[in-house]
Amino acid sequence: MSSTDDIYTLKIYRGEPGRQYWEEFDLKWIPSANIISALMEIQRTPVNRKGEKVKPVVWESGCLEEVCGSCSMLINGRPRQACTALIENIIQESGSRTIRLAPFSKFPLIRDLIVDRTRMFEDLKRVHAWIDIDSTYNQEPAPRISPEKQKIMYSLSTCMTCGCCLEACPQVNDRSKFIGPAAISQVRLFDANPIGETQKAARLRPLMEEGGISDCGNSQNCVQVCPKEIPLADSIAEVGRAVTKQALEDLFRFPA
Repeated sequence: MSSTDDIYTLKIYRGEPGRQYWEEFDLKWIPSANIISALMEIQRTPVNRKGEKVKPVVWESGCLEEVCGSCSMLINGRPRQACTALIENIIQESGSRTIRLAPFSKFPLIRDLIVDRTRMFEDLKRVHAWIDIDSTYNQEPAPRISPEKQKIMYSLSTCMTCGCCLEACPQVNDRSKFIGPAAISQVRLFDANPIGETQKAARLRPLMEEGGISDCGNSQNCVQVCPKEIPLADSIAEVGRAVTKQALEDLFRFPA
């Protein structure tokens, strides 16, 4: 694109469950515009390509800086964050001035580009993705963590629960109960904490159940689409070893 007079089209798969349809909107390109700003323009002037005034498109967004994870959607078929998807870059990558937007398909649809990601938060509860502490503990200096381990833990902690990894995973579908890579990676994060390690059995045992880590097909699609470049495949491998070790410990543990 060379000038602000250039026109591009957003082709949006919108509607409610059971009543979805494609609708197109022509927009003028603005330098540095992203998908969110384009959707905001449609919201201000909800007139489609046919010149019809329609209901504004609805979507989710919060931080606008790839931290909250709420603006996840399919952009030209790829799961990603709308806030960091620049219009110019997308057109250059695809070679087309038509950009397709659609809601994630692995989550229940609410309306237009909004889906319900509740399952991800319920899965975090399932694997006990937190560290239990209360005010009765001694407030002494915490155990030391090496810089190398801190670096890994920081990377794992950047997960936004955006759902991109689940959307890209072929094992997450209507026929599978696979928990997905996001929750598994959080197990690795909290088990790496010296205090959290004492509660690792509570996190690893749910991953032995149906839909647990054995359901991973190792496609590694999750690594390709993670906006934060979290080493999800490494997490799955490491947690897999930990689950096997925990299973053996449980098997050979003698009654007290």
